[in-house]
Amino acid sequence: MREEFWFHFPFRVRYSEVDAQAVVFNAHYLTYFDTAITEYFRALGYDYLGEVARTGIDFHTVKSVVEYKAPIRFDEDIDVCVRVAKIGRSSIVLTLAIFAKGSDDLRATGEIIWVATDQKSHQSVAVTEDLRALIASRETALA
Repeated sequence: MREEFWFHFPFRVRYSEVDAQAVVFNAHYLTYFDTAITEYFRALGYDYLGEVARTGIDFHTVKSVVEYKAPIRFDEDIDVCVRVAKIGRSSIVLTLAIFAKGSDDLRATGEIIWVATDQKSHQSVAVTEDLRALIASRETALA
């Protein structure tokens, strides 16, 4: 499964992220996903804040799913992998996976769905052709 992802972002689990059993508290998985998604778009060369300022279009998260496969523990090194699985008219479906660092040891999977939204009207709008092309340049399944 790891080979499905061109992008990964490393983390080391901090003490503040674990519960009393020294396992990552469930809400932190979404923080890992969000940070890795930001870094994914940075790696693509997408100027997220610049595009929001220029176009008035931002993305709203409309769905978040986390499936917990195996515990992630305090001080463990992990890789959060990200790919765009699908682009609809106004939506982007991101697939995520967390692995023990440098291995195929799967700890969690996830899905985040964003909808492009005009920030003045709060209505969905089409994902720009420029962003579609940028994503397709790295996501060969979408090209």
